[in-house]
Amino acid sequence: MEKKKEALIFLIKLGIGWVCGMVLAVLILTSVFESHIYAISSLFIGFIIFAIPIVVIEEKEALSTHKSSILFVLLGIVVVAAITYANTALGSGNGVNLEHLDLKLGVFVFFAGMIAISAMVLPGISGSTLLLIMGLYLPIITAIKDLLHLNFKSFPTVFIFGCGVLAGAFSVVKIIRKALEKFRAQTIYTIIGLMLGSLYAVVMGPTTLETPQAAMTIHEFNILFFIIGGVVILGMQKLKNIKA
Repeated sequence: MEKKKEALIFLIKLGIGWVCGMVLAVLILTSVFESHIYAISSLFIGFIIFAIPIVVIEEKEALSTHKSSILFVLLGIVVVAAITYANTALGSGNGVNLEHLDLKLGVFVFFAGMIAISAMVLPGISGSTLLLIMGLYLPIITAIKDLLHLNFKSFPTVFIFGCGVLAGAFSVVKIIRKALEKFRAQTIYTIIGLMLGSLYAVVMGPTTLETPQAAMTIHEFNILFFIIGGVVILGMQKLKNIKA
């Protein structure tokens, strides 16, 4: 019972932090996402590049004892690259339009919520990155921003996404936890593959905007925001070590 109370308190604190972070991100990012897409993309790349070595170091024991499972890295890369390519090709370069929500889109948003919340138990990969891969990052945060401004036309989208988050918290998270317990090395290698593959998703991110822009190249890459992303990741790791 005491462990359950501690877990509940921890989840409440985590939930409050998650909601506050989401609100701040929505209010800030939606206003700069399209106008500074290449800077934001560089920031995301910084998050990913600096997070990968941390995952490798923290999971060194599991990875080193199952080196043959390194092929799962390719699986992760292929999955992300395929999803990103499909979103770009099938969507003709446009992002997912949630203005006219039908059953098909509703199911997609629901499962996106499940997948995004599942990222909370995956080391090194964020729900935001997964939403970006699926072409839903900007549409979802825009819908949440509309709701915060009491524009209830986006309520169905936010409600369905929220239901997906709750469903994921009680189902998919348990599956991932079991996978980490029984097939830790294979799962971690797959996660590393997902992270590497997500670099392609971020590079292609500008093509999924409401007004599509060219995929990011080395000329649009912003080294300052890349470094900021790295500093944030390393700073959070430092804070964790201090607390430990």
